[in-house]
Amino acid sequence: MHRFAIRFALGLLAVVAALPDARAQERRLPSSSAEMRLSFAPAAQQAAPAVVNVYAGRVVQTRNPLLDDPIFRHFFGSPGQPRERVQRSLGSGVIVDAAGFVVTNNHVIDGATEVRVALSDRREFEADVVLKDARTDLAILRIRDAREKFPAIQMGNSDELQIGDLVLAIGNPFAVGQTVTHGIVSALARTQVGITDYQFFIQTDAAINPGNSGGALVDMGGRLVGIPTAIYSRSGGSQGIGFAIPVNMVQVVIASAKGGSSVVRRPWFGARLQAVTPDIADGLGLKRPTGALVASVVNGSPAARANLRSGDLILSIDGVTVDDVDSFNFRFGTKPLGGRSQLGVVRGGREIRAAIVLEAAPEVPARDPVVLRSRSPLLGATVVNLSPAVAEELRVEGYQEGVVIEEVEEGSPAQMVGFRPGDVIIELNGQKIAQTRDLEKATQSPQRVWRLQIGRGGQVISTVLGG
Repeated sequence: MHRFAIRFALGLLAVVAALPDARAQERRLPSSSAEMRLSFAPAAQQAAPAVVNVYAGRVVQTRNPLLDDPIFRHFFGSPGQPRERVQRSLGSGVIVDAAGFVVTNNHVIDGATEVRVALSDRREFEADVVLKDARTDLAILRIRDAREKFPAIQMGNSDELQIGDLVLAIGNPFAVGQTVTHGIVSALARTQVGITDYQFFIQTDAAINPGNSGGALVDMGGRLVGIPTAIYSRSGGSQGIGFAIPVNMVQVVIASAKGGSSVVRRPWFGARLQAVTPDIADGLGLKRPTGALVASVVNGSPAARANLRSGDLILSIDGVTVDDVDSFNFRFGTKPLGGRSQLGVVRGGREIRAAIVLEAAPEVPARDPVVLRSRSPLLGATVVNLSPAVAEELRVEGYQEGVVIEEVEEGSPAQMVGFRPGDVIIELNGQKIAQTRDLEKATQSPQRVWRLQIGRGGQVISTVLGG
């Protein structure tokens, strides 16, 4: 009887050890030939109807280069005006709302004068650009036929992804038609990619090629977990390294578009952060470089009201570890407006908590946009008044006054001189520029010489340009 009890106990232990836990049941390798024959078809069928082709057209001018030769013009004159032609590009998109909202990459439709969307059933619709956000390289379109309910994809949660999870990429690579490829999540939180301001990407080896941009990266439930945006390639084709914007960031952009905003409303932090180097980590007594170091704080900002100071080290937000500056920017940027977040901070060797209000940056003073049309080096530039909201949107740091270049027309004198969005016009011909109307007035009088002070990249540049 004693021997039987021992055998029974050992057998029971063997059975218990063989039973996988709930998490292992969710994620495990195939264990039989029947499981090897399982298909990705259900996930593809769930998501594919919501994935669309995006056709963007932009008007470009073609000019005979001989017209720039004065000798040619002397003998032949200037025959005709520059010709216009429509340049077309192709990408993918995902229907995220039955009302016809479509998310795609900003670079797919940037500069487009017309946008069309083709559904998986080959029907085509014209679409309007509702919102463009260069900071995330995302754009929201809306299909014009609002009478129909369109097939919308189900949203997933990119924070639940794990390295090794199976994913599908759906899009229109090389314009061959809707294509599904499969792979795994190769890495999470890729930060040194250099694609957008929010460096926090899902890396996958699912084949992504030109034309996939703006399409769908979905999990095995057919839920959207990311928007394929870029590939690492030496040949131009897929080499197994693709990057997708996490759906949790996409949701922020969608919410702004549905709320009727033409810009993304995201929380304003109001402090400049610095990477923690090995030397800094050693000086702070850290075992390894981690967290985001506060370099400076904007007066009156949420960071200032949370009593953050220069030298504070942010290690977590709402209990989630912050590995670096990009990690913090992503986590903070995906928080919904309203309420507060709790930051885990190390100050002077001891841990403290800081409650920060989640509010949008104020647009004070108002933008008051002006397109400069008078003859000057700034001809063709659109300028707006500097405010915390504008500073956040155009990535302007370190300037308290001036007007900011918001946009530069293609081929304009402003572009040819080298002006670009985010440049701050501080002074023109000895006159301080505080508002857009000051700059508009200052450029109306022709000058032989234009002396400017420009803010760029945190520095002030003085330059002299001919009239």
